[in-house]
Amino acid sequence: MAKTVIKVENLSKLYDLGLVGTGTLSRDLNRAWARLFGKPDPYAKLADLNDRTSISKSGSVWALKDLNFSVQEGEVLGIIGKNGAGKSTLLKVLSQITAPTTGSIKVRGRIASLLEVGTGMHPEMTAQQNIYLNGSIMGMTRNEVSSKFDEIVDFAGIAKYISTPIKRFSSGMQVRLGFAVAAFLEPEILIVDEVLAVGDAEFQRKAIGKMQDVSQNAGRTVLFVSHNMEAVLSLCRQGMLIEQGGITYMGDVKEALTFYTTKRHESARSWDDSNRPGDRLVRLNKVLIIDKCMTQVEFVDIRESFGVCVEFEVMENGIRPTPNFHFFSKTNTLCFVAIAEEVTLDRGFYKSVTWIPGDLLNNQIYRIGVAITSLKNLNIHLYEKDVIEIEITENRLERIDAYGGEFPGILRPKFESEIIKL
Repeated sequence: MAKTVIKVENLSKLYDLGLVGTGTLSRDLNRAWARLFGKPDPYAKLADLNDRTSISKSGSVWALKDLNFSVQEGEVLGIIGKNGAGKSTLLKVLSQITAPTTGSIKVRGRIASLLEVGTGMHPEMTAQQNIYLNGSIMGMTRNEVSSKFDEIVDFAGIAKYISTPIKRFSSGMQVRLGFAVAAFLEPEILIVDEVLAVGDAEFQRKAIGKMQDVSQNAGRTVLFVSHNMEAVLSLCRQGMLIEQGGITYMGDVKEALTFYTTKRHESARSWDDSNRPGDRLVRLNKVLIIDKCMTQVEFVDIRESFGVCVEFEVMENGIRPTPNFHFFSKTNTLCFVAIAEEVTLDRGFYKSVTWIPGDLLNNQIYRIGVAITSLKNLNIHLYEKDVIEIEITENRLERIDAYGGEFPGILRPKFESEIIKL
């Protein structure tokens, strides 16, 4: 039976917004005195929940609120959620970088964390000196660090720069060294934030493989935060969804991702008889996104095609209704209009699917407006803007090129090319 290596009970973290402190020295001393003797903050206010889109009314916010969970030995836990949900704050509390406001954390074993570029590295010291420094912080002897030194340097790929101060490293090189140090100094618990996205695709593949190795073969525990859903799915078995500082789901990683994407995106929309958009000739019933298996989806891989399915009713015979879909980027730019085939229809209910090819859209969220028109006489039966959304995802670890970052632009079609020697 696997033993529990992390147990969190009633964990909360409160942050003051704006100025630090109470405003006067005497009040700051009173607050420190109360904290020293385990008494409540005499100047505490009713804090806001962690919703970054709303204006604070109290001047303080619960970055984390009443978290309760446990992690077993050898488990790989993927932590997902929107920006500002509290993921990084949780990792900092678990790594003892910041203290919780309330609650308790029980940890068995050494923790190695990679939370930000340059975490745990002294910029004036060389890469070699930083490796030994980190090992010493983790309680390892010099001989223990020396036994892993060559593996760390080889994995990070920085042999040429081993005597160079860290401040001269690029962010990617710092991440390479930081991850290698965290992974190869054999911590019982490895905590990795989204910082891996800074590295190139080749290094990301190596890092994912190393995390799989330390969990499966060495029995070590990994906590992994990422916005790359494919990476989370390939690495983790358990998932935790954090929203507004609280845990809204914890369990199977596939269920966590489904719950997250379902809450984020409205990929289907339907109307009843009382509010159906349209005119006396055509009425809209339902719009949804489907995959090649005709299953409703909220997100799709960048390489895969997907269909925009619309269900509607024709009220008279001889009508030529043509569904068309307006794709808008996250900056509200109209990307293109996809127009279905125009066909003469009689009265009845119909379903039309317009297929969008893979390797066309960039990896981002698109909003889709729906219109049904009769092109011959330019009759607009209905137009509903921002009806549904689709997220195009990408596993950067499977890219052929070495680039691991974001590509600019609202479209990203795949082109054929060749190089001819002159």
